[in-house]
Amino acid sequence: MAVLLRLTCVCYPLRSSMQSAARMAMNPRSNKSSGSISCLSTSTSAGTTQASTQIDNRKLPVLLFDIMSTVVRDPFYEDVPAFFGMSMEELIECKDPNAWIEFEKGWINEVELGRKFFKDGRPFDLEGLKNCMRSGYSYLEGVEELLYGLRQNNYEMHAFTNYPNWYQMIEDKLKISRYLSWTFCSCKNGKRKPDHGFYLDALQHLKVDPSNCIFIDDSKTNVNAAIALGIIGLHFKDAKTLLEDLSLMGIQISTDEEGKEICYTSYDAVGWWSICLD
Repeated sequence: MAVLLRLTCVCYPLRSSMQSAARMAMNPRSNKSSGSISCLSTSTSAGTTQASTQIDNRKLPVLLFDIMSTVVRDPFYEDVPAFFGMSMEELIECKDPNAWIEFEKGWINEVELGRKFFKDGRPFDLEGLKNCMRSGYSYLEGVEELLYGLRQNNYEMHAFTNYPNWYQMIEDKLKISRYLSWTFCSCKNGKRKPDHGFYLDALQHLKVDPSNCIFIDDSKTNVNAAIALGIIGLHFKDAKTLLEDLSLMGIQISTDEEGKEICYTSYDAVGWWSICLD
């Protein structure tokens, strides 16, 4: 059932408000506890953030999304072992530990991946593997709707992902660029998370203070690397939890009063509105 609610405008809070919300989230005695907000940086004053926003008229924060297992189902863990007729443990034992990483960094192409994928160099159907992975790509439940809500509210969003140039197969199937830009892919940057250099390259490209970036990833290791550099890190668990965490930080997507409905917020000629799905 969909319920249409009219809302007042909620703006991205100043840093003091965000820190207060984060303290509430990490305080086990708080009624608004949410364990997945990992850190909020204090490296830039609220005044500086406000002034910067006024100067370039840029809506902050910028959101950086991991892709695999955060936005898109990763077929590697189930579909790929089945394609080879192996268990996951058998596949890990047989495959070269460096080939996929080098492919993700853009150091080798897919032909070289085909030669190096297995330790013993056995041949396999590379096109069949690509088709297997292509078939397995799909949005995780609730994530596309969340991205749509953020895009409708004009948030700047970028992919920040470890993936080879096969990301184009994901784009061709799911059209993720409707919501975010494929700006930071390891195959284009030559670096992978959690390498700090990858994060620093992203900050330099975006020209924003790290405390004005929110990074979402299903890997705690990658989130902790972001936090170490002053980036706001959110550990992804599922779309509803992420929506609640973003709402706590003042991002214009929220849950209803009972927390049972997910609301996607937008703006039209009448004002702010939210469609709530129970």
